[in-house]
Amino acid sequence: MKKLSVLLYAVIISSIVFSFFNIVFRGDISVVAFPIAVVFTLVFSYISVYKLIMQGNPGYIGAVKKFCQYLPFVALVVFVFRRAGEYGTTHWFDIVSVLLWIVLTVLAILIQYQLDLKRLDVYNPGWAEFIRAVSEKPVSKSTRVIREVFEWVDAFVQAAFTVALLNIFIVQLYEIPSESMVPEFLVRDRVVVFKTASGPRFPLSDVGIPRMRSYDRGDIIVFRNPHYSQDRRSEVRSFVSQLVYTLTFTLVNLNVDEYGNLKADPLVKRITGLPGEQLMMQDGILYARRADSPEFQPVTEDSIWAEWNVASLPTELLQRVQDIPVSTDVYASMILCEQERNSLIPSVARDEAVQLAERFSDLRSALAGTDSGTASVPELFSGSDLYEFFLFNNNDDFARRLLSVSGGTAWFRAFMTDWIQSVPADYFSETPSLVGGDLYSDANFRLNLMIKLVFGRMIVRNAELRLEGVPAANWKNDTVLTECLSDARMLHSYVLLLDRRNMPVFPANAEDGSPRYIPENEYFMMGDNRFNSLDMRHSYDEVLVPLTQYDRYSAVYYSNMAPQSVPAEKILGTTVLRFWPWDRKGVPGVTGK
Repeated sequence: MKKLSVLLYAVIISSIVFSFFNIVFRGDISVVAFPIAVVFTLVFSYISVYKLIMQGNPGYIGAVKKFCQYLPFVALVVFVFRRAGEYGTTHWFDIVSVLLWIVLTVLAILIQYQLDLKRLDVYNPGWAEFIRAVSEKPVSKSTRVIREVFEWVDAFVQAAFTVALLNIFIVQLYEIPSESMVPEFLVRDRVVVFKTASGPRFPLSDVGIPRMRSYDRGDIIVFRNPHYSQDRRSEVRSFVSQLVYTLTFTLVNLNVDEYGNLKADPLVKRITGLPGEQLMMQDGILYARRADSPEFQPVTEDSIWAEWNVASLPTELLQRVQDIPVSTDVYASMILCEQERNSLIPSVARDEAVQLAERFSDLRSALAGTDSGTASVPELFSGSDLYEFFLFNNNDDFARRLLSVSGGTAWFRAFMTDWIQSVPADYFSETPSLVGGDLYSDANFRLNLMIKLVFGRMIVRNAELRLEGVPAANWKNDTVLTECLSDARMLHSYVLLLDRRNMPVFPANAEDGSPRYIPENEYFMMGDNRFNSLDMRHSYDEVLVPLTQYDRYSAVYYSNMAPQSVPAEKILGTTVLRFWPWDRKGVPGVTGK
């Protein structure tokens, strides 16, 4: 009996201290934390200390046990409300609050243990006999119905809170929202995410279980999307939506943005880059290097799970895929474009560029007389004018302006040949150095040259047809222009895939050219379905950027390339089980292929 009294006094004192830790004098939602804590503590004190201990009334044993069952849940609700306002709490304050919550939880469990019927038989047989008598006493039908309803409601509420605690600290149910992980995961696959080892934290705080693991390349993880704001208000909404999402077994998702669209948060992706690595991806091959191995080497295991050609998946799996991002024809065109770019001979490209510039100068002189102007890019074409699609699609308009405006000849010559001065000294040898010093920079430089050469052929052919007096209506049948348009379609199709097929060196080198590496405890993630995954390679906004920084007259394209790594504390857990649909159940492996 003395042990029970000590435990009850201890839990009441701890609850009072916890309540005072939640006093707030602000006009926001956090103000309700203190009243909830105080009311619960007062009622609990009355039935446990006054009625049960001081008066010795065993009729309150059931109520005391029930309050102990709810104490951890109510304390957690108070904890969340206290931090849900406009202003947060300090780290030390959160630590003390968490320690108090742990004390309250442990004491509540011990009290329930002491109030077990078997314990009562030992230290207070009278109380045990009273409980047996009450349980055996006949009750009316209406009373029995009310009791049944109360027990069902009580069971549901306790189950809901228990699931919430499991969701925060142990496992989380997650429904796959997109096809970024095809074929490993399909839309609406449901998975279990193990969280404990990843260091889960108490809601709206940075205090929790210490992280007990690191991650390996190939691990499939769930993590907070760094593209979204994670201020206090958004964190509250995220917590509530995740709670509802779990309590409804992934059926209700309230995690929407200001436009009512579901937010891609959290994300499920695969770890492809580790701390201490510098990455690069070219032609779908991931490369990595470390400080102790300064040369980029292919990451061979990445090819196991990276899916570039969804259209080639088995028919039974393909039937469940909603979107095939790249058709068989587009995929073949992409491979052809990469082959032509890689086989481009710089000296041949240089000679053709010079010849096109000379040919245009002669045609301009024949059509409109000698052009002595010295126009530059800002005076004729700049910004979106140099968008690669516009260069191809508006080639006749470009030709008309270049043939009629003073300085057109000088601009075209500079556009076609200025790059020759910016390449390495050995670039036109049999074994040229890489422009920019890496595969990605050199490949984009070559792609830019391919665009320039096709555009240059179009401009020259336009001028030739004008000089020959061929009606514009007949130009569409011209074999040279037809071939150029075919090449242009291939190049434009490739540029549309450029940022999903390749990635520049990340982290970018320092200003002095020395490599930088992914920081300690940070990771880089990509989706397996590389053409249908907005992941850590990308931002959510597109901007016009040059294809290469090594050509002042570079073509431009719309890019959302903005690679970033993710701190380990943003990782919520690892996927351990796919439990639905039933025919796809199992442990997520290396790949679903």
